[in-house]
Amino acid sequence: MTENTTSTPDSPKRFHFKWVLGVLFRPRATIAAIAAQTRSTWLTPMLVITVATLARVITASWLRQQAALSSGPVLPPDFQYYSPEQQAQFMQAAQATSGPVFVYLFPVIVGLISIWLSWLLVSALLHLTITLLGGRGDTGSAINLVAWSSLPFALRELVRAGSMLLTRQLIISSGLSGFAPLDQSVPGTYLAALLSLIDIYLIWSVLLLIGGVKAANGLPTGKAISGVVLTLGLVIALQALVAFLTGRFGGLTIIRPFF
Repeated sequence: MTENTTSTPDSPKRFHFKWVLGVLFRPRATIAAIAAQTRSTWLTPMLVITVATLARVITASWLRQQAALSSGPVLPPDFQYYSPEQQAQFMQAAQATSGPVFVYLFPVIVGLISIWLSWLLVSALLHLTITLLGGRGDTGSAINLVAWSSLPFALRELVRAGSMLLTRQLIISSGLSGFAPLDQSVPGTYLAALLSLIDIYLIWSVLLLIGGVKAANGLPTGKAISGVVLTLGLVIALQALVAFLTGRFGGLTIIRPFF
C-alpha cells in the first residue's frame, strides 16, 4: 500500500511586525529586504500608522472638548449686537457641534482618509516618476516601500499624542511653521501651512524611501533622490494647499448648521 503525501508550501505571512523596529533602527538591511519582496507587505505599517494617528486625533479631540466645557463656545465679534434670534441660532449651532460626532467621529474620519489617501497618492506618483526615470519596479513595490517608509510618521503621531497628554495643551505650531512670517496674507498663510508639514520625521521618511527606491528599481543615487523629492514635493504642496483652504474657510462664522 502506497501513501501519497502532498506537501503544501507555507502560506505567506500576513503581518510583519518584526520589520517595524528594523525599519526605524536597522533601516538599510530591512528596507533592502522589503524591496526584494514580490508580494504585498504594506498592511503592517499602515495598521501601525493608523493606530498612531487615532491616538493623536482622539487626544487632540479630548483636549478640545475639555477646553470647550471649561470656557464655553468662542463668541464671534460683536455678538452682543446680534438679534436674540441670531444669538439663539449661534448657541444652538455651537451646542450641535460640541457633540461626539463633531468632536471625535469627524476628526477620526478626516485623519484616516488623509493618511490612506496620501499613501495611495504618493505610491502612484512615485511609480510614475520612477518609471519615467528608467526604473524597473512595479506598482506593488512602490506601494510597499511608501507604506514602510512612512513609519516615522507613526512615531511622530505618538510623540505628539504623548506631548499633548503631558502638557494638556494642543500643538499649535508644528514642523517649521514657526519660521513663517506672522502676516495673514495669502502667501504668508500658505507658507506657514507648507512649513508645518516639514520636520525631522519627513526627512527620515525621505531617506528611507530613497534607499528603498534604489534597492527596488536599480536606479543610481541621483535619480532615486530626484524621483523621491519630486514626488513628495508635489504631494506636500498639495497638502499645504488643502490646509490653507481649510484654514481660510474654517474662519467663516456659521449661524445655522442645518437648512
